[in-house]
Amino acid sequence: MTVQLTIEELAVLMKKGAGVTVDPVAMAERPDSGFDEWGLDSLGLLGIVGELENRHGRPLPPDADRCTSPREFIDLVNSSLVAGS
Repeated sequence: MTVQLTIEELAVLMKKGAGVTVDPVAMAERPDSGFDEWGLDSLGLLGIVGELENRHGRPLPPDADRCTSPREFIDLVNSSLVAGS
């Protein structure tokens, strides 16, 4: 079974990995808003990428840390997890 990354889980990772508190409901309503609008910088996103790579035991695509919005990041991560399963 492949576990998909959700908006809720991304919000938890943003808090845990970057200290950024985000309301997952608000983020779900505006998934194409840039990470900068949510207060997440590139280093914070890199930390989230590392956490997900450790959790799933395989690397994410090299451009994962260049995603600019929650929707783009979640789509990339989930397609990568499905492809790798």
